[in-house]
Amino acid sequence: MVAVFTASSSLRRPWQGTLVLALMALAFALLTGLVDGGVGVAPQRLFDQPVYVLANALPGLLLAGALLAFTRRAMLSFGLAFAAEGTVYAVNHLKVANLGTPLIPADFQMVGQLNKGGTHLLGAYLPHSPWPYLAMLVVIVLIVALWRREPRLLPERPRAPRLLAGTALLIALVTLLAGTMPWARLYNGRTLWLEPWSATSTATHSGLLSSLLMYRLQYGHGARKPDQAAARELLSRADDNLRQQMATGAVASDGLPDIVVVQSESFFDPRILNGYQHAQITPNLHRLARHGVSGALHVPTFGGGTIRTEFEVLTGLSLRYFQDLQFPYLQLNAKVVPGLVRTLRSNGYETVAIHGNDPSFWNRTSAFKAIGFDRFVSQSAFPAGTANDGQYMADRGMTDEILAQLKDSGPPQFLFAISIEAHGPYDTMPADAAERDAMPVPAGITGKDKLELQNYLYHIHHADQELGRLADVLAKRERPTLLLFYGDHLPALTHTFQTAGFVDGGDMLNEPGTWLLVDPRKAAKPERTAVASWMLPGLLLPAAGIHDDSYFALTRLVGPELAPLTHAPDAPEPAPDADLARTDRDMASVSQLRLDGKLDALLPPDTRAIAHQADTPEHEPQADPHLGAGATH
Repeated sequence: MVAVFTASSSLRRPWQGTLVLALMALAFALLTGLVDGGVGVAPQRLFDQPVYVLANALPGLLLAGALLAFTRRAMLSFGLAFAAEGTVYAVNHLKVANLGTPLIPADFQMVGQLNKGGTHLLGAYLPHSPWPYLAMLVVIVLIVALWRREPRLLPERPRAPRLLAGTALLIALVTLLAGTMPWARLYNGRTLWLEPWSATSTATHSGLLSSLLMYRLQYGHGARKPDQAAARELLSRADDNLRQQMATGAVASDGLPDIVVVQSESFFDPRILNGYQHAQITPNLHRLARHGVSGALHVPTFGGGTIRTEFEVLTGLSLRYFQDLQFPYLQLNAKVVPGLVRTLRSNGYETVAIHGNDPSFWNRTSAFKAIGFDRFVSQSAFPAGTANDGQYMADRGMTDEILAQLKDSGPPQFLFAISIEAHGPYDTMPADAAERDAMPVPAGITGKDKLELQNYLYHIHHADQELGRLADVLAKRERPTLLLFYGDHLPALTHTFQTAGFVDGGDMLNEPGTWLLVDPRKAAKPERTAVASWMLPGLLLPAAGIHDDSYFALTRLVGPELAPLTHAPDAPEPAPDADLARTDRDMASVSQLRLDGKLDALLPPDTRAIAHQADTPEHEPQADPHLGAGATH
């Protein structure tokens, strides 16, 4: 075969060149299916479902064809196209290994984050072995050699038809990657296999490249329009209860408590995992739960995608109703986003976000301004010498910063703190290796999985210690303080979860995390309740004595039955009954109208004025020169 290609300059008859190109295209498609590994695009499927195999290879074939038209070198063109495919598959392999799910179109938003702290965070997931990098070097050497030595397969003249064909192929490729709708005639669930709720199943049956294109074409063209009639129907059904929820009214401003919310990186209660039913890794969580409200927390992500849970908590909006917002902070363009922060601002709160990382990562600088924070205390504003533990800032440093920001006078404060110590990957040496090695490990967890599990447990044990320390200090303050603590998602310990399994027999993509709401100064009667992350604002506000946001009052009414529908994007979709399906559908329209700022017009007149306080212009946050750049102590 190599001899045929290197002798390509001797192929004088057009049919010979055409035959060579056809064979190379066929080989390219089969190799793409082989590298893909999906059962639906394996090389042998060429005989019973050739459309699947060829559709998955089509982007690479278009690229190879365009390159061939301009370079006239066949091996170089197909090699470059295959290398481009290989890069996508390599990135996909890393994501599957760490998060258990394949690439989706929104993941490519991360390219824009590489110069905003993303290189440091994502670079930690790159292979530590030198072999992949040596392979990349070999590929580069081969490409250079082909560029310099490979004979041209196509004649230089006539030049115009060749360049015209190359331009046409390039345009076809660009329109395909851009997701223009004519391509939907090929990339759809009727021609190929598409399961909207499962990227894994779609990639397995249709191939990774086809799955990316189908999700792009089918779900990448904006949000569906809300149904105002459906929204009115839900509001009408809830009218009496909604009035009752809001009847209490807000307490006087001098009686409002400070509020501290801690979003703890990858935190969950290990007791839900087989082998840890009686473990004492998070004793403070259990101690505080005996005096507050706590329970299972359904979140919209697994192993990563922190901002999905974060967005739901800060806005009270379920991402279930915004399929186009896979990474909301990167995709939202609204200058004003309604939610918890703006409601608290309208009640006189000073609002501060705290995070020991680059403020521009995940576009938090802009997103937090739209959400309504007064200040964003980021990594550069932390005291010099704040220690890391493992790869990232220790949770102790975050607790210190929370306590430093709290004031004993002035308006009530809302502090939203985002931890990072327990962020993966979990193969970095911690500060205390002996403490890490003492962490218990269930039978059957060995090798790399054991090391990663022990590292993870080491870090969440510290998160629990800091939860206890923070609660103890808050209990001694003169000002009342509410403390809300929750984990953003389960860690990406996929092999451990598959080996050990969960106590309830659940799937890791559906398995909930944990949350806790407590007044550290009061020993309340314990209460256990399962909620979704978008329900937390609706539970936090009345605990603080604030009842003037009708949307959050509505989430308290409909949330309990809808909570189990929140899950990671690739989790199996539950089948709700008819009544639940109707509520789910109607709530989708309510949520979309809320984000668009159009919900007030549908509210009952006697609740509309109360709810409208949170979004009137006089309550708009003023431009803050410190927003996103950190604040001085």
